[in-house]
Amino acid sequence: MKIGIIGLGYVGLPLAALFATKYRVVGFDINQKRVDEIKDGKDNTLELTNMDLEKVLVTNHDSKENGLICTTVLDNLSDCNYYIITVPTPVDETKRPIFTPLIKASEAVGKVLKKNDIVIYESTVYPGATEEICIPELEKSSGLKFNIDFYAGYSPERINPGDKKHTVEKILKVTSGSTKEIGVIVDDLYKSVITAGTHLAPTIKVAEASKVIENTQRDINIAFVNELAKIFALLGIDTNDVLEAAGTKWNFLPFKPGLVGGHCIGVDPYYLAQKAQEHGYNPDLILAGRRINDGMGEYLSLQIIKLMLKHDLMVKDAKVLVLGITFKENCPDVRNTKVVDLVNNLNEYRVKTTIYDPWASPEEVLHEYGLTTTQQKPEDTFDVIVLAVSHDEFLKEDLSKFKHENTLVYDVKGKLPSGYTARL
Repeated sequence: MKIGIIGLGYVGLPLAALFATKYRVVGFDINQKRVDEIKDGKDNTLELTNMDLEKVLVTNHDSKENGLICTTVLDNLSDCNYYIITVPTPVDETKRPIFTPLIKASEAVGKVLKKNDIVIYESTVYPGATEEICIPELEKSSGLKFNIDFYAGYSPERINPGDKKHTVEKILKVTSGSTKEIGVIVDDLYKSVITAGTHLAPTIKVAEASKVIENTQRDINIAFVNELAKIFALLGIDTNDVLEAAGTKWNFLPFKPGLVGGHCIGVDPYYLAQKAQEHGYNPDLILAGRRINDGMGEYLSLQIIKLMLKHDLMVKDAKVLVLGITFKENCPDVRNTKVVDLVNNLNEYRVKTTIYDPWASPEEVLHEYGLTTTQQKPEDTFDVIVLAVSHDEFLKEDLSKFKHENTLVYDVKGKLPSGYTARL
């Protein structure tokens, strides 16, 4: 048995390394730089350590031993029996799903697909997308017939970037197959490496739906506390104090206000909304939550400007230090980070922002967002300090070295000790 993993990002590489402990695995990616980096035993997503990679990497493509081979050559996948597709599923500027990576990956796999092979998708989609969008591409590219010559499965990814406790093998996996028999085979495959266990869904659509609502549920709950934060700001009440008091009830859900970005929570609801609208239903609650969360960058920038005016601080040319640009703490992932919205809105007021983030790649941020960042600790003092991401380094940092006697501190994450100027 040989497994091909298509896409070696935050999801694909940890999965490939896990399967490589028990099987022969070929990791395929179209990014030559990424493949070369992995071959050198380095993972710039920091999901795997150099030691993790060294344990599973093999260099001989003809080797019969278990382990991971990485390549950009499609033909190296030709003798695989299972193909697991882990490419991104983003949205465009109008929040419409982009299926191009999935379609291209399906076309590529179709070129090497053989009779009785199984193709498993892990990318987040709306219910029905695997069979309506991906399978036709496999059939067209391979010339084979679905559920006669080849089969499919869906097992949604649950990777949590930067989380070293809940690694891929420790997260229960939902599985499914295009037939009941294939569902069992797919489930057994994952069960062989996932120590947390698996849950076999009755159909691919059920598995797709389960994934897309996981993050939609979180998105709505965060939108609720973001709206509460806006209300309590008007009432002069500290939101964190309110949540701490309410949290003493056993069934109160512990969500925090803030910026909602990343590859899942800020994206997945739009996939479900798209499918609902295609069937004539407008998902008011889901889209309202999205509007609230997508607007938090602008809201926070306005709160910061109001705070500056309240303290008679000149806005134009004010020096603002933004701590953090990644979408969450303690990881280098800048995909769909909403800190960018905060910075761009602040810059409209003609302040001078310095973005300091020891985790984020300045090259990647510049390429994706056109913003200049630094991994080096600033030596200047600033008029305003904004804690946008609660990296451990920032929580341990003595912020006084960045302050002068009139410096304001705005704590987006609510993690700094009490006594600071303001927090969300």
